Amino acid sequence: MKRGIGKSHSKIILIGEHSVVYGYPAIAIPLRKIGIECIVEDAKNSFFYNKINTLSVAIFTALKHLKKENAKIKYKITSQIPQKRGMGSSAAVSIAAIRAIFDYFEEDLTDELLEKLVNTAEIVAHQTPSGLDAKTCLSDKAIKFIKNKEFSYIDLNLDAYLVIADTGIYGKTSEAIQSVKNLGSKADIPLKKLGDLTDEMAKILTENSKSKSEMIDKAGKIMTKANTELGKLNITIEKTDLFVKTAIENGASGAKISGGGLGGCVIALAKNLEIVEKIKDGFTKCGAENIWVEKI
Repeated sequence: MKRGIGKSHSKIILIGEHSVVYGYPAIAIPLRKIGIECIVEDAKNSFFYNKINTLSVAIFTALKHLKKENAKIKYKITSQIPQKRGMGSSAAVSIAAIRAIFDYFEEDLTDELLEKLVNTAEIVAHQTPSGLDAKTCLSDKAIKFIKNKEFSYIDLNLDAYLVIADTGIYGKTSEAIQSVKNLGSKADIPLKKLGDLTDEMAKILTENSKSKSEMIDKAGKIMTKANTELGKLNITIEKTDLFVKTAIENGASGAKISGGGLGGCVIALAKNLEIVEKIKDGFTKCGAENIWVEKI
């Protein structure tokens, strides 16, 4: 049986969510251990296109590019990435699916074309995608990104741990984006502050300071300040506030929500594995559905 396979990985935004949509920088980190795989095989019937489903759109986008819209195929997804948690599930599934289609038809796929096709599919999942999710899910390095302008890779050297907790509540990206829009000019100051905090974070992540502990403390404070600004944009909720508070009480240098907001994930920065375990225990008691740890 003819078969095509495509893979991708997850991501998490360290800082700059929402403000990135308005032209400010954001920093995102690939989570290479959290993966997704798509397998495409022969089928008796032509592919059924569902334009409100990101995966379906991604497959159709690839088929259309290859002029194979009537291909008789079926697909299967195996994913470790939870949906609607700000971990790039829609971008990652699009990447894996498009790679699988091109592999199935034994067609060459450049990184540039892949990113273009993924962003086309991503418009279905998000009202105004920044492109950050797709770029990070395609990367092995952290990325500083400014929409439609520039991006650069960051070699992380904090020697710290990022604890990522799934609150168990679906993030509501579209609703959160609209909420920020509804604030009008009241959103200007928090958005600019988020941009400034992201620039500060980038400097810390790229400087070669002898005091790692001091760098981690600075980065943590920036994260917590960013969470405060996100709160002013009305995209934090009671449960994410509880997770942030719990992380700091258990020794985190800082904590914040990550992603679209109104649910999703909370991330916390820890200096060592002992603190990591305390934070994980606190998150578990708060009802975390899943917890991941990434060295940064």
